[in-house]
Amino acid sequence: MISHLSGTLFEKSTQSIIIEVNGVGYEIFVPLSTFYALPEHHEPVSLHIHTHVREDALVLFGFSTKLEKSLFLMLVSVSGIGPKLSANILSGMGAEELLRAIAAGDAPRLQAIPGIGKKTAERIALELKDRAARFSGDSEMPPMQTPGTQTERRMEDTLSALINLGYSAKMARAAITKAENRVTDKTLEALIKESLKILA
Repeated sequence: MISHLSGTLFEKSTQSIIIEVNGVGYEIFVPLSTFYALPEHHEPVSLHIHTHVREDALVLFGFSTKLEKSLFLMLVSVSGIGPKLSANILSGMGAEELLRAIAAGDAPRLQAIPGIGKKTAERIALELKDRAARFSGDSEMPPMQTPGTQTERRMEDTLSALINLGYSAKMARAAITKAENRVTDKTLEALIKESLKILA
């Protein structure tokens, strides 16, 4: 069971990344919070890993902090929530904010995350409230810096991220257009965050 990987960042996108370890490339699915913290291509990277075992495959999910991984594991323990939805939840809300919302039993706040309906939000709040309140882990989030990219690539990556979170392409494009006019630093991280604010 793989629980940690250190190597070189071979490729990255808002959906998954490839880490090269001793000549072997591992595809790892990551939430946006982890994507923001990634280094540049061909630079060293280290992630906490959850190995999801299916009948036909082993799927790796990676996290930049122990808190993210712990929240992911808490979420997948809830009935009806799989690893992909858990990663999307972490993409829709920062780890520390998510932990506070769950600990407070704030179902309406959870429901604001794309892909989370009323019943699912209430189930998360009910089943995880006590565990989240008792949780005492590493809640320190690393700096989330993403260097600027070419406009077309940045727009495509932002659109892909929003669609993966459950927004329609039409809604996502409209939000991205507005966000592009509002942000000043023109990074992918800033564009995604501003787009999510507009969509919320």
